Amino acid sequence: MHCSCVRSSRALSPALLPRLLSHAGCWAPGTRPRGLWSSPRSLASAGETAQPIPLPSQARVVICGGGIVGTSVAYHLAKLGWTEIVLLEQGRLGAGTTRLCAGVVSVAKPISIECKMADYSNSLYEHLEEETGVKTGYVRTGSLCLAQNQDRFLSLKRLASRLNVMGIPCNVIKPKEVSKLHPLVNIHDLVGALHLPGDAVVSPPDVNHALATAAAGHGVQIHERTTVNHVMMDKGHVTAVETDRGAIECEYFVNCAGQWAYELGQASETKVSVPLHGCEHFYLLSKPLAEPLQPSTPVVIDMDGRIYVRAWQGGVLSGGFEKNPKPIFTEGRNQLEIQNMQEDWDHFEPMLSSLLRRMPELEVCEIQQLVNCPESFTPDMRCLMGETPGVHGYFVLAGMNASGLAFAGGAGKYLAEWMTYGYPMANVWPLDIKRFGNLQSSRTFLRHRVMEVMPLLYNLKVPRWDFQTGRQLRTSPLYDRLDTQGARWMEKHGFERAKYFIPAGKDLLSLDASKTFYKPDWFDIVGSEVKCCKEAVCVIDMSSFTKFELTSTDDQALALLQYLCANDLDVPVGHIVHTGMLNERGGYENDCSVVRVKKNSFFIISPTDQQVHCWSWLKKHMPDDPQLHLEDVSWKYTALNLIGPRAMDVLGELSYVSMTPEHFPSLFCKEMSVGYANGIRVMSMTHTGEPGFMLYIPIEVRYTILYYTILYTTGNIPIQESQTTIHYWLYTSRLLYTTGYILLDYWLYTTRLLYTTGYILLDYWLYTTRLLYTTGYILLTTGYILLDYYTLLVIYY
Repeated sequence: MHCSCVRSSRALSPALLPRLLSHAGCWAPGTRPRGLWSSPRSLASAGETAQPIPLPSQARVVICGGGIVGTSVAYHLAKLGWTEIVLLEQGRLGAGTTRLCAGVVSVAKPISIECKMADYSNSLYEHLEEETGVKTGYVRTGSLCLAQNQDRFLSLKRLASRLNVMGIPCNVIKPKEVSKLHPLVNIHDLVGALHLPGDAVVSPPDVNHALATAAAGHGVQIHERTTVNHVMMDKGHVTAVETDRGAIECEYFVNCAGQWAYELGQASETKVSVPLHGCEHFYLLSKPLAEPLQPSTPVVIDMDGRIYVRAWQGGVLSGGFEKNPKPIFTEGRNQLEIQNMQEDWDHFEPMLSSLLRRMPELEVCEIQQLVNCPESFTPDMRCLMGETPGVHGYFVLAGMNASGLAFAGGAGKYLAEWMTYGYPMANVWPLDIKRFGNLQSSRTFLRHRVMEVMPLLYNLKVPRWDFQTGRQLRTSPLYDRLDTQGARWMEKHGFERAKYFIPAGKDLLSLDASKTFYKPDWFDIVGSEVKCCKEAVCVIDMSSFTKFELTSTDDQALALLQYLCANDLDVPVGHIVHTGMLNERGGYENDCSVVRVKKNSFFIISPTDQQVHCWSWLKKHMPDDPQLHLEDVSWKYTALNLIGPRAMDVLGELSYVSMTPEHFPSLFCKEMSVGYANGIRVMSMTHTGEPGFMLYIPIEVRYTILYYTILYTTGNIPIQESQTTIHYWLYTSRLLYTTGYILLDYWLYTTRLLYTTGYILLDYWLYTTRLLYTTGYILLTTGYILLDYYTLLVIYY
């Protein structure tokens, strides 16, 4: 450990921690900690006392944040031909998290778009020195992702399959091969590893400086020591940026403020939600080893041990993601530039122990410094990218979840394309900031959630895992009833949705703890629910679905939907149209079911997690017409789904109306009485392809009474309570594709489906003909959309 009042060398052994703790955090008065890297170089002035360059009065785009993310956006916009670009930094370039970043660029990421971004960043950083003449410290080291158990090894094989399809080199290797690649790794408890030969390390401030230099060479104006106070808006459009040195009129604003992106969003005239929160992140630096570690030594990522290790100046740099992170800055902005915060050896000790188990030869290594730097995390471990809902021209790129260096190049490229063309050249749906609503933006929620998110970065994520913090933000009126009946819950866009019901006599705790890549313990429970849907009738609470009402005094509502949607919406009153809202390229923005309830009134139903996106897309294209009105009525209706061949018998018995296809045709909606309840919108559709009905029930109706009525007053018709998991099974078994999570880009052209956007189906359709994925679990690498129960029985049995 190196500090002003500790001159003697310290070893890494945990036995020495008591002695280290007595000296922790003791930087000399009047000094500040040195960063891991050389201090960033200023582009705005010749020195600290130089007269600042005046701000321009107007620009086309203003970028806030001079870290590696902000400079990447500026660089890529300039490369795409943008002019009048201004980048503002409240301190010095790269003086935030970039200065203390560990410098690892790895493609070992959990979702495909993140792998793509990291792969592009790697290539960009490799050639940046040639373009700018600025040394970036780039060294192609490769990396080793270790597996201490079979489940981790299986997850690495899944990652390898994805990377192979993307053309990124990788090799699944045996423990003995690990020893050949890295001399210090203890392999006694390993079952295998994934070797990524293309991974690299760089000097983050130097990369940041190179990007800024290249951007400035393309005409970008960079101003340090300039604080953005707030963004000014008019009629939902960005108009100007107010700084401590004056205002700049602009058309576009990009929030790349890192740790302070949340506060900056809240400071706008119209508050912008940027859901992220900071946590402390620790890593240590050692002095050179007796046999100095070569710069090209592979990076080691031991997720089971919760650590990463890279070579650094002949020694090692090692950090990790602990189980008990320390959130910071909940109260908001409290310092101009991020300094190296207080050391905490007690907190770091579990990661230190893991390091010494993995590399025992480091026991005698001398410590130079324990670095504590803040990183920002989002509620779902994915970065925030895109134009904010409700404010045209306000873009965000922040919340990198400790992967800012790896993502910055690719994320900056995609955001620049988004701003230039209206869409990026890759599918960034999982990163779109519109996946979050205001409910996921409270400080308390974010603080609690990131304490779970940070450990999850290295946790083994098996199919169907759910976040445990920040739950019950939104619940159905039937929540208590379903919970009493044994419902097990999942969360979707902040809404609690029942996954399945635990039968009487089953061990609830053991089923909840069922985490596997193979057949889960609850498989047969869901199978019985699917069987009931196919042979009798099930009732599912689907209140979480997004619901809008679009109305007008004349035909404005119809004209808007005709413009946005693929199918013809000029249908008779009472008819339902399954369609999608398209963009100018003919691609899907979201899918929906539209009911024409009156001549100039439409009821729009979309998936739960498309609520903000769908609302934003509609509002973006609505003309400024006071006679056209859009209302989010999701909270005004609950929804029950009756599925199965005997659903018409149930409704017929409760309503005394014939529900046969001759009297109630498919894709038809009618208000009617069901039991004691009046004004129920009954629709002959199920969203799954199975026979059945949707019941949309106004808020004033007592849902529980109607629910009990359906379950217990229908004579001899067997009805079973079922929930979300079987919904996935049923519609996937009939190949009903839902944009947002079951479509993919690559598969579309080979199958000639009439869809052009989406998220992931079979994660690039890995086994195109056999439809079998390497896990032996299910066909989908997303891990939660299953095929028909009977199809799966063939796989398992």
